[in-house]
Amino acid sequence: MDVVINVLIVVLAVAFLWSRFAPTKGVNQITTAQLGELMKTKKAGVQYVDVRTPGEYKGNHIKGFKNIPLQQLANRTGELSQDKDVVVICQSGMRSSQASKLLKKAGFNNVTNVKGGMSAW
Repeated sequence: MDVVINVLIVVLAVAFLWSRFAPTKGVNQITTAQLGELMKTKKAGVQYVDVRTPGEYKGNHIKGFKNIPLQQLANRTGELSQDKDVVVICQSGMRSSQASKLLKKAGFNNVTNVKGGMSAW
């Protein structure tokens, strides 16, 4: 009986971790190199969002990215157009992944997460 309970706990833990850290369905993933190429094209209609804290953003950011901290994003989605592409970055890719998931649930169709974030930039 103890073995069954232990196996169940492990399965639930793995499922929880997978749901938290797995890429969100429908969210594009790009590298920082691909981000650089995208920004060079100056494609119209792309919204660039940095979800780090204001202090992190002030210390170092990519020109053209708007700072909307992850903690404020749910209340500030009105600042973004659902009809345009949204590219999201953070320090390592974890917060931007959460932000991407939030944006998808809020009705944004074309959301892209930058893998590795500013650490890889």
